[in-house]
Amino acid sequence: MFIDTRKVEQGSVVQTTVCIIGGGVAGITLAMELDKKGVDVCLLESGGFNPDDETRDLYRGEDVGEWKYSFADGSRSRFLGGSSNCWGGWCRPLDPWDFDKRDWIDHSGWPFGLSELMPYYERTHALLKLGPNNFDPEFWERSIGRPDVRRMPLVSGKVRDTISQFSPPARFGKLYREQLKQSHRVRVYLYANATNIDTDYTAQNVTRIEVATLSGNRMEVQAKIYVLATGGIENARILLASNKVQKEGLGNGNDLVGRFFMDHPRLITGNIRFTKEWSRNKLSDVKYHYMNTAVAAHGTFVAHQFALTEEAMREEGILNARVWFNSVFPGEGSEGALALFRCKQALLSKEQADWSLAKDLLTMAAHPIDTLAYGYTRLYQPRWLIQGVKFQLIVEPEPDPNSRVMLSPTARDRLGMPRSRVDWRLTDKVKRTFDRTLAILSDDMRKSGVAQVELDPPVEGRKWPSDLEGTWHHMGTTRMHDSPKQGVVDRNCRVHGMSNLYIAGSSLFPTAGANFPTITLAALAFRLSEQLAREVRTPSANFSMEAA
Repeated sequence: MFIDTRKVEQGSVVQTTVCIIGGGVAGITLAMELDKKGVDVCLLESGGFNPDDETRDLYRGEDVGEWKYSFADGSRSRFLGGSSNCWGGWCRPLDPWDFDKRDWIDHSGWPFGLSELMPYYERTHALLKLGPNNFDPEFWERSIGRPDVRRMPLVSGKVRDTISQFSPPARFGKLYREQLKQSHRVRVYLYANATNIDTDYTAQNVTRIEVATLSGNRMEVQAKIYVLATGGIENARILLASNKVQKEGLGNGNDLVGRFFMDHPRLITGNIRFTKEWSRNKLSDVKYHYMNTAVAAHGTFVAHQFALTEEAMREEGILNARVWFNSVFPGEGSEGALALFRCKQALLSKEQADWSLAKDLLTMAAHPIDTLAYGYTRLYQPRWLIQGVKFQLIVEPEPDPNSRVMLSPTARDRLGMPRSRVDWRLTDKVKRTFDRTLAILSDDMRKSGVAQVELDPPVEGRKWPSDLEGTWHHMGTTRMHDSPKQGVVDRNCRVHGMSNLYIAGSSLFPTAGANFPTITLAALAFRLSEQLAREVRTPSANFSMEAA
C-alpha cells in the first residue's frame, strides 16, 4: 500500500520487520522479494510518483573534482523508481575477472566470484524485462540474421566481442506500482526522507530511522533490520551525516565510507574509415542501438561492443573497457538535434530536469535544417549522409581511496542535512587503458581489412580532454570486503561492526568492471533478500505492523 507521509500524524512511530530506505531498483526489488517471503516491510521513498524540483534539490551538492562533473539533475531521480526513471536500459553481467583480485590493479577483488551471482543474474531477466539469458555474440548475430548486422573478424586474439541487452527500460515506479499498491505486507511511505539513522550508545545496533517531509511532518520507523538503498552518493551521505554517536559517521571507524567513489569515464575519439564491405554494418555502431529493429531479436534490442581479452589486459597491465563505433550525423550537436534527442528521451519516459516539450518544439522550428538532417539520418540511416565514424568507449575506473563523497562543511539542504561534496578522480592507469585499448583494437581492424583508423593523440601523459564525461554510474562508496579495514560491508552486505544495518545498490561494488551496474545491483538485491529472510526467521522478528 502507499501512504503519503505528509498526512501521517506528527510524531508517529511506525513499527515493522524490515525498513528499506530508498525506492529505486534495489529497494523495490528487495521489498517485492521480502513480500513473497512473508516479511513485513516499510519502504521509505523521498519523492512521490512524479518528479518535483523541491525534492530533486535534495540531491544537489558540491563538485570539487578536477573537471566539471554533474551528479544530480538528469543523472539521478528522487521519486518512486529512483534512477530507473532516467536509466537508458543497458544490461550485461560483469565479466568473471571483474570479481578477481588482479595483482596489477590496487584494491581489486570481490569477496566472491561470478558463480555466486549467476543464479541471481538469471532472475534479473524477468525483473528487468530482458530477453533470453544469453550474451553470446554468435547467438545474437545468427538470431538477427541480417547482412548489415555482422560481427567483424578479429585476428589478433587480443580482442573479443560482447553483447549487451536493453531493458525497455523498466521504470520501476510505474512497472511495479500496482504490485506494491496491492501488497498487504509492504507499506510504501512517499515523501519520506530519512534524515538520521539512530543507534544505541555502542553504535552497533540501529534503533530507529528519523523521517521528515519537506512540508514539516516528522515521524520515525522502528524495525528489526534496516537496509540503506539510496544510491552510490546518498548511501555514503546519510551514513556520514548519522554522527550523533560516532562523530565520524556510522560504519566509518576506518574512514572508508564515501571513499573509492567510481564512475565510468567516457570519450568519443579517433576517426574510422571503413572499407566498402563494412561501411553499412550496424551491429557495433551505437547510433543504431536501441529502438532499432535492425539490431534486435527475440523481442529484445541489443548492443554489440568490443573489449580486450583477460590475457591482453593482464599483459598490458590495464583495466577493462568497452568500445563501440559512433557515427557522426549531420546536424549532430546542434540546438535542433539536441532538442529532437530530448523529445525521444521523453517518449522513453526518461526523467529530464526542467524539460519542456513546447520549448523544444520551438527550438526545432528555429533550426529546421539541422533538426531534419539529424532526424532523417537517425531514422533512415543513409550512409551517404553520415559525416564520419568515431570510437566511443567507457573504461573501468581503478578503485582510488582519494576519489570520494564527503559532506559539505557549510551547505545544507531544506531538511537541515549537510549536502554532498563529490571529488571524482581517475588514475593514470585509466588513461593508459583508453590508449592501449584503442591501439590494440585499431591494429586488429587494420589487419583484418575492416577499416583504416586515425587515432587522436594519447591521453596518457596529458591533462584529461575537455570532453571527458561520466556515465552517472555512482559506485563503490560503501564497498564490500571481508575485512573491515578494507570495506564498509561484509560479503552479506551487512555494515561491519553493526548487527542490523545492511546496504544495497552499486555503492557495494569493490570494482566496477566496464559494464552497466543496474543488472548487477539487481542481482545483489535478490541475493540480499534471501539473507534478510533468513535473519528474520527468529522469534525476535515479530514486530507489530500497527503505527503508534
